[in-house]
Amino acid sequence: MPDCRSDYLAAIMHNGVVSCASAARDYGLWIRSAPRQVHLGCPHGYLRGTSGPATPLFHRGLRYPAHHTLPLAAVEDVVFHALRCLPANVAVPLVASAVRVHGLRIELLEEDLLARKSGRVLTTLRLVDPRVESLPEAEALLLLLEIARELGVDVEPQAFVPGVGRVDFLIAGFLIIEIDGLAYHSDRASARRDRGRNNAATLYGYRCLRYVPETVWNEPERIVAEIRAALTGRVMR
Repeated sequence: MPDCRSDYLAAIMHNGVVSCASAARDYGLWIRSAPRQVHLGCPHGYLRGTSGPATPLFHRGLRYPAHHTLPLAAVEDVVFHALRCLPANVAVPLVASAVRVHGLRIELLEEDLLARKSGRVLTTLRLVDPRVESLPEAEALLLLLEIARELGVDVEPQAFVPGVGRVDFLIAGFLIIEIDGLAYHSDRASARRDRGRNNAATLYGYRCLRYVPETVWNEPERIVAEIRAALTGRVMR
């Protein structure tokens, strides 16, 4: 049919199910853009004799029952395939959203990976923090964790700051990082509220840096440099 989804068709033709990054939109998982190739979960793992940019990426192994009506892998298999296949900055937000939206338990995911002796994948899973509330926050957290390890400080997502309220991140107990949503300052009430929070943070002795999602995506080096400077007290030139 003209409206047939190409990824579903590929799954049916290859006796598999849509999985990994290709299943993100079906499950409402956080991913910045759809993959160029279709990711399929197949019992056989791959199809011999095929190659080229239009060839699906095959993931071996399906441990959970697939969707009851659609050629779609279970969300658990989607998560495991993503952890093995995608870079950390893509896999970690996707898994964080699966935990938040579908109630997957990180402890059970860890147990499964330990049973499979998947050490590298387990390292990626341990970067997932279900407290983040959006894709930009999940990606920003990876940058903050890198800085925190370097400087030996703590990062707390969705921290409650007395006199200020809940903030996206609190680093080293004094530096507030806010990742403003796509509708940031869409109305005057939001602008007044955010300015009041910034002023309160300053009065209580905190420092605050704010970033929009586009900066997280396009200028991560700038974010790292500015936060490192704020934490070390160096003046940026």
